[in-house]
Amino acid sequence: MRIKDLTTGTVLPDEIPGTFYGCAWSLDGSALFYITVDDAWRPYRVSRHLVGSPAADDVIVFEEPDERFWVGVGLTRSERFVQISVGSKLTSEVRLLDAARPDGEFSMVLPRRQGMEYSVEHQVGADGSDRLLILHNDNAENFELAVAPLADPADMTPLIAHRADTRLLDVDAFADYLAVHYRRDGLTGVRILRGDGTEHEIAFGEPVYRVQPGSNPEYYSAKLRLGYVSMVTPDSVYDCDMATGELTLLRRRPVLPRPDGAGYDPADYEQHREWATAGDGTKIPISLVCRKGTPRDGSAPCLLYGYGSYEISVDPGFSIPRLSLLDRGFSYAIAHIRGGGEMGRRWYDDGKLLRKANTFSDFVACAEHLVSAGWTAPSRLVARGGSAGGLLMGAVANLAPQAFGGIVAQVPFVDTLTTILDPSLPLTVTEWEEWGDPLHDPRVYAYIKSYSPYENTGQQVYPPILAITSLNDTRVLYREPAKWIAKLQATAGGGPFLLKTEMVAGHGGRSGRYDAWHEEAFVLAWITSTVRAASS
Repeated sequence: MRIKDLTTGTVLPDEIPGTFYGCAWSLDGSALFYITVDDAWRPYRVSRHLVGSPAADDVIVFEEPDERFWVGVGLTRSERFVQISVGSKLTSEVRLLDAARPDGEFSMVLPRRQGMEYSVEHQVGADGSDRLLILHNDNAENFELAVAPLADPADMTPLIAHRADTRLLDVDAFADYLAVHYRRDGLTGVRILRGDGTEHEIAFGEPVYRVQPGSNPEYYSAKLRLGYVSMVTPDSVYDCDMATGELTLLRRRPVLPRPDGAGYDPADYEQHREWATAGDGTKIPISLVCRKGTPRDGSAPCLLYGYGSYEISVDPGFSIPRLSLLDRGFSYAIAHIRGGGEMGRRWYDDGKLLRKANTFSDFVACAEHLVSAGWTAPSRLVARGGSAGGLLMGAVANLAPQAFGGIVAQVPFVDTLTTILDPSLPLTVTEWEEWGDPLHDPRVYAYIKSYSPYENTGQQVYPPILAITSLNDTRVLYREPAKWIAKLQATAGGGPFLLKTEMVAGHGGRSGRYDAWHEEAFVLAWITSTVRAASS
């Protein structure tokens, strides 16, 4: 591969060795730092190329042999430093180099320590000195924002102290402002810190929503670009004046009229925040949207979505295909179960490794709450999830088949134990920090075996199940749902149990706008027909 700088037109004279994975230029454009990996995607190497010299003279400045870690390279927002970021699922490490001296040596910010995660931003302080902003979780489960001198990064002083009810997600440093992205009570937010010591949190008037900063590449800007969406408000882009807090709407995603010509009106719909109670007393948030006037007597159908892994938060969002369900009388709910990150780092820790079963029982508790609150009835409640959320679907099918009238499992990770025992697969070793290592730990082996859907599929009566897989999926191999559905068909009662295999797709399903729409239309048609059959 050759590299070309589209700004200057500079082209490296030789092909770089290995597979190219990312790059960053020095401040004066005299040097390029780039990442390569070999054909096995290991190890990650960061090399330095001096413009005008042959690629054969490039020097490796960093190499990461540990298979658990990924590597990134880029500039800080201030463009003062080239940054090498190294991270696994639980541990991180950052090195910095003065971007004006690309022939120098990278210096370590904080050495890696298992379980400690941090990220680094650079800002010039009020006294004119360089300072580092370090967002870290060292003795701060939900992260703390600290400032430290460039000469001694370990000498950290808290700027935003740790709070048990607030998870700090990210910080964007500008010349005169800081924008802090956080999560509290299951919702995201943005806090602006000004150079004069004043601050404010940006307020939004809806009960459930998602807000997050955009890319914001301009270090000297006084405006913060934001993305905002709710379950009734389409994806929107705002500029926030960080000096005054004023929001300016720049763009909102258009929604085409319905087939009958009626335009979309958010006032036709309503959204709610519900709270289910898990078996151990934990309150589980649920985000729900429905058309106004949807009955609360158990007669309405409902689609309940869940994921609950990798600290990924399934935040409230807008969906145009979902409108066809809402207009047919469905409500749509998201179960913000443990294993995700919606309620902070503890929420994630309580739904992984040897606590993974909380993810599954939380989802069942959400289903039971929707029924008891009158939103739906078990025969009219369909569950849906994909990938690790497909594992969730298989687990709850075994745990509480009577709670659901149908289950959709897309690219489902249902042969969990077999896969996580095979270190030759590309994701297995990196996943051990999420699921545990059953290859070397008998406790982990027994625990995963206790919930792995394929191992626990039995002769009980199951609701109708639709599994969708892709022949070219390298994350969850097609054989997993194929084995699962075959075992259900051979041993279980109820059903039917259907497997749909996309022959030219990967983990994300069929590519192309119209192919993706066809796939979604197929799933929604199965959901509506399954509910209709159960109600007749």
